[in-house]
Amino acid sequence: MTEYFFRTEQLAVGYREPLIGEIEIRLKKGEILTLLGPNGAGKSTVLKSIARQLAPLGGTVWLGEDCVERMSGAALSRRMAVVMTERLRAELMTCADVVATGRYPYTGRFGILSEADRRAVREAMELVQVAELWGTDFAKVSDGQRQRVMLARAVCQEPELLILDEPTSYLDVRYKLEFLSLLQKMRREKGLTVILSLHELELAERISDRICCLNGRYVDRIGTPEEIFVPGYLKTLFGITSGSYDEENGSMELAAPRGEPEVFVIAGGGSGRAAYRRLQREGTAFATGILFDNDLDIPAARALAARVIEAEAFGPVGRRQLADARECLDACKRVLCCRRTFGVYEEANRELLAYAKERGKEMEIL
Repeated sequence: MTEYFFRTEQLAVGYREPLIGEIEIRLKKGEILTLLGPNGAGKSTVLKSIARQLAPLGGTVWLGEDCVERMSGAALSRRMAVVMTERLRAELMTCADVVATGRYPYTGRFGILSEADRRAVREAMELVQVAELWGTDFAKVSDGQRQRVMLARAVCQEPELLILDEPTSYLDVRYKLEFLSLLQKMRREKGLTVILSLHELELAERISDRICCLNGRYVDRIGTPEEIFVPGYLKTLFGITSGSYDEENGSMELAAPRGEPEVFVIAGGGSGRAAYRRLQREGTAFATGILFDNDLDIPAARALAARVIEAEAFGPVGRRQLADARECLDACKRVLCCRRTFGVYEEANRELLAYAKERGKEMEIL
């Protein structure tokens, strides 16, 4: 038996003409693969081709030793569940009715649910936390509730492989986290293999065993999160030209204000991020320091400040950095201090605050 539960061989996908070719994916049972890429990069097309909703233009998809193209519909439904972004047309159906359709691969030609099937429906809805919607008209629930009901339907199907197209799009932050935690739980406890597309980079980094990056023409890169989230790569993949994304810290910032700094921000220990973003919203250029290069404020400072006075971590702040900070502070109209107390390694910032007061600078202490 092959060591890979899921694999593709020379898969080519598209509509009439190939969009992406030579897609080679290998997954062991229980792994989670996330597709990343800009809008129009081909993520949904790849998922539909794997799920047999769109005929591949070349290549083969395998589940274990079985070729997906040669499997019967019933056999495939017992092993693979799919949740796409298209709305399900379910007139006069309750949420429980929709979830129950996940049992049809097991019910026979008449589709009659047994007591065990009904129990599976209820357990799936409880697991996804939509049991309270049991008798609710599916057409009248919110987008977020609809997404969770469709996940319950897929869970009820008891698949080995789950395919999800942007499953967190309509979920608030609570349900995003609960949803992805549920996938991890099913991966660990049931050996569920998952292939999904996501737009939230920080969630993709946290949930994925492997990530496949698409650029609209080919698979640009495939690897572990550690191999994908390297400095500069995602900025290139997504063509980011305004604002910034820091792969190492998962920090995303809007474009920095232009011009010479008008405000000097004394920060550190993560205290400055809110002030940096407030100044960015105001369109006020600013400088900040003195920050150690491992400080929590550093990612946002580097992205948003016109100038950052930095010092090497785990060592004393040199007189040169202090002199640079004083010179920069002198050129600013006002000073914003985010610290009311300073630690033992922050004597330089204590001196900087005292210097600002001596110079009679307009002060704001947060």
